[in-house]
Amino acid sequence: MNIYGIETIQERLAGNTYPGRGILIGKTPSGRACAAYFIMGRSANSRNRVFAERDGAVFTEPFDPSKVEDPSLIIYAAIRQYENKLIVTNGDQTDTIYKALQAGKCFTKALTTRQFEPDPPNFTPRISGMLTFEDGDFTYEMNILKSADPEGTACNRFTYSYAALPGLGHFLHTYVQDGNPIPTFQGEPERVAVPEDIDEFTRQIWDALDENNRISLYVRYLDPKTMEAQNRMVNKNR
Repeated sequence: MNIYGIETIQERLAGNTYPGRGILIGKTPSGRACAAYFIMGRSANSRNRVFAERDGAVFTEPFDPSKVEDPSLIIYAAIRQYENKLIVTNGDQTDTIYKALQAGKCFTKALTTRQFEPDPPNFTPRISGMLTFEDGDFTYEMNILKSADPEGTACNRFTYSYAALPGLGHFLHTYVQDGNPIPTFQGEPERVAVPEDIDEFTRQIWDALDENNRISLYVRYLDPKTMEAQNRMVNKNR
């Protein structure tokens, strides 16, 4: 870690067998936008997934449809683009945000209609991010919805807005680490270094995730001036 609290993704995840699902948004040293999303799983139902890309959107899909137990919290659009905005989330709130933007509402307003996942005793947080491209550059927002108490009686909502700075990203994940129940992420999104090369960053993230629990990873780099994109996808089940 340097004096500004920026660590590599390997340093952030060192020794952590289960950060859950994670979103990382930031800017490369040369100014490209970065958005990454990974999923992990402990149960057979959670592990039975892959990422699939269709028309620029990214979806979670069952690897073996015959083994799906409950699709409600594991099958969703993870990444979608609406006009000059790129949405990335860990659940079906992707569509909530997308529809709100269509109606002229904002990212934060859209998420006031949602709360953490109904999966006691964990009450898994919903984590979301959105990049907004304008005038050849971009800004980004991140949000977490989490239970206010162990009983899930109320929802606390936190939104963070960022200027995009070269070489810097912010990392938000659902859990602190493994446990039973699994402890919810605490504090602000963590500062991480974003390298220039998408293949390097994809390897860094994938290698930093626990081999037994990692499932899928998607990384997208975008030129904010041309909107030219590079994409990388890793699926353990393929």
